[in-house]
Amino acid sequence: MSLTESRVKKLRSRLAEEELDGMYVTYITNVRYLSGFTGSAGSCLILEDATWFVSDGRYDTQSKQQVKGMEILIGSDPHIQILHKHNVFKGKQKFAFEGDHVSVSDMEKLRLTFPECDWTATSEIVERIAMVKDESEIRATRTAVEITDQTFDQIVPEIRPGVMEKEIAAKISYTYKMLGAEADAFDSIIAAGPNSALPHARPGDREIQAGDFVVLDFGAKYDGYHADMTRTVVVKEVTDKHREIYETVQESQRLGCEAARDGVACKEVDDACRDHINEKGYGEYFDHGTGHGLGLEIHTNPRFSQLSKDSVYENYLMTIEPGIYIPEFGGVRIEDDVLIQKDGCEILNQTPKDLLVLS
Repeated sequence: MSLTESRVKKLRSRLAEEELDGMYVTYITNVRYLSGFTGSAGSCLILEDATWFVSDGRYDTQSKQQVKGMEILIGSDPHIQILHKHNVFKGKQKFAFEGDHVSVSDMEKLRLTFPECDWTATSEIVERIAMVKDESEIRATRTAVEITDQTFDQIVPEIRPGVMEKEIAAKISYTYKMLGAEADAFDSIIAAGPNSALPHARPGDREIQAGDFVVLDFGAKYDGYHADMTRTVVVKEVTDKHREIYETVQESQRLGCEAARDGVACKEVDDACRDHINEKGYGEYFDHGTGHGLGLEIHTNPRFSQLSKDSVYENYLMTIEPGIYIPEFGGVRIEDDVLIQKDGCEILNQTPKDLLVLS
């Protein structure tokens, strides 16, 4: 049984628990997870005893190469029309669709095209199966993290006064690919000086200056899986204020990593980070969640946050990334990718986290 077939088997078990006869999967990330298809247009219909993959002529050859264990239907019509032509539905049955990803108009088309079926909106059925990573996913993520670590080593000598933020971002993207990544996992955040106080700053024309915090949030993508690391450095001139802020975030991040383990509530990990920052008097300057899941997308559930009601379990891949952001001065974020284990977590990143002052 292939990996994708084993994932379909897990989905069928979940559908049976919900007393559903099948599921129509249209969200392309979930289509890839279940079928192995890496193109941009495809859908899957999963029934108790049959599976179909649907796409168009652009992907005829690719789908035959990638999709395992599914009957492949290729046509020029909308996917639900292709399914209708092949008469895949037999009698009145109860089917799931992805309520988080299907528009109202598409839902109505389903119900009009297959009026004999009872269509039920569901939420995160495939996504929750995908939270537990298999060995192939963990291996791909490890490689993405290794490339990210190596990229940091190569980029550090480039960070110096007079270099623009966007120059660093461009060199990161080039270096990934030279080291074997398929792409950037996301648009890098390279933020210097006051810009580093913006958690999601975009690299621009600002030139790095002596005395700047420089936040570098970036990650490589490998075989579809995403790395996401943040390190913060100081350029040339370091003050007691720099050190105090940095050491507060460093200890906060250490405590979060220490708290992360199988069965722990997401809020508890967030508390471990946030409580320390609050105790040091910087609570108002930490205004985002502590981390998120990783996988075929850069941000997945669950989230380490005050609002989360989820927990994490063995073989979840998560980030832990507290930060402090002081307007007009600058900010610090430190982030690692971690693999949740029974008695703790494995920190995948090997890049050091002590304060690096670039001379």
